[in-house]
Amino acid sequence: MIRMSLIGAGFIGSVHATNLAAHPGVEFVGVADIDTARAVALADRHETRALDVAEALDPAVVDAVLIASSTDTHAQHLRAAAAAGLACLCEKPIDLDLQLATEVVSEVASGVGANARPMMVDFNRRFDRDYAELARLAGDGALGTVELVQMTTRGPVLPPLDYIAVSGGQMRDQTVHFFDLARWITGEDPESVYATGTVFTDPRMADLGDVDTSAVTLRMPSGTLVQIDSVRRTAYGYDERIEVLGSDGMAESDRQRTGAVTRYGRGQVTLDGLHPGWFERVAPTYRSALDHFVSAVASGTQIGPSLHEALKAQAIAEAAATSLRTGQAEQITYPALNSVG
Repeated sequence: MIRMSLIGAGFIGSVHATNLAAHPGVEFVGVADIDTARAVALADRHETRALDVAEALDPAVVDAVLIASSTDTHAQHLRAAAAAGLACLCEKPIDLDLQLATEVVSEVASGVGANARPMMVDFNRRFDRDYAELARLAGDGALGTVELVQMTTRGPVLPPLDYIAVSGGQMRDQTVHFFDLARWITGEDPESVYATGTVFTDPRMADLGDVDTSAVTLRMPSGTLVQIDSVRRTAYGYDERIEVLGSDGMAESDRQRTGAVTRYGRGQVTLDGLHPGWFERVAPTYRSALDHFVSAVASGTQIGPSLHEALKAQAIAEAAATSLRTGQAEQITYPALNSVG
């Protein structure tokens, strides 16, 4: 049993708490949160303890920590976990500031707490069964040379403006998951990115320097192109899908519906609809990501996505955000680390 604590008792923290409490390989030691009452309520729900942050990062108490606190605290908790020699599963991003995120990863990798155990960033869509199959087919050469990848990420409703204001914008918050998937599926780091976007929902989005609808093109060193359309608000539910076109064939992960029933009537065919929100669509991937983390920590096998891989996805997002502002294709500069994290 791996003793694990959780830092963060908000919405995503509550998701992780449910998975930690149910995992057969985890002893769920407790929950820490800046809001003590919220930590107590979540701990009571899962029959564990409310902790302070020091306890949640104490190697005498835990073997690993799951960081699901506010984004601006991820970096400090990662540093503390590394110094304590704890394994760590952290929500993305490491920090919205790419320079600070790079410094943290360099420190962890180069020995600030040289006894640090494996660290993983929870880009959970890698643990979607269908996306994993696309990555396998592309990597095995079953599709021939990958030439074009089409990705769609469309949310059902515009998030609250106070969330958008601190999210880093669509490129860093929403599309970044697909920047990571693009690297993973193609096995390449994109060289350049072009992004364009607009606002169709609330005009105050523009005041925040953000968009709700965007199209991005990544160019890989091999010449492979990746196109990603991202939408904050649809009128029909949560829509996420990927198509990989190769020289010898094509594979796709289609829209996931709430069911597989098709009803036939006079001149009409009715299908089950889409999930109402992003969480309903991806909920199983959080459990699968935790499974991977626990298994890798227990067995000493390779863990991922690593901190270094998360930095690369963030670097793409930074260049894409710049492209949105300049209206030009931007070269992507990847962070130089003291060591690979």
